[in-house]
Amino acid sequence: MSSKPQPGRPPVPGAPARSAAEIRRDIDVQRQQLGTSVDALRGRVTELTDWRRQVQEHKRELVIGAAVVGFALGGLAMLRRRR
Repeated sequence: MSSKPQPGRPPVPGAPARSAAEIRRDIDVQRQQLGTSVDALRGRVTELTDWRRQVQEHKRELVIGAAVVGFALGGLAMLRRRR
């Protein structure tokens, strides 16, 4: 087992410290990965918060939910009317 850290792997405890160039390179790689992750997250948030698209994709569920709520409210109204 080598004491020198491998690229992409965390340093082994007790191993010699990394050079400034290696640290800068790792920071640049992580910055690029973070940028990619933020862009992907931004796209996903935009997709999930687009209510028109959500309505279009879940039209059947919305109709079923509206029918259930309508029947429940109608049933409550009839129970109150009986009293």
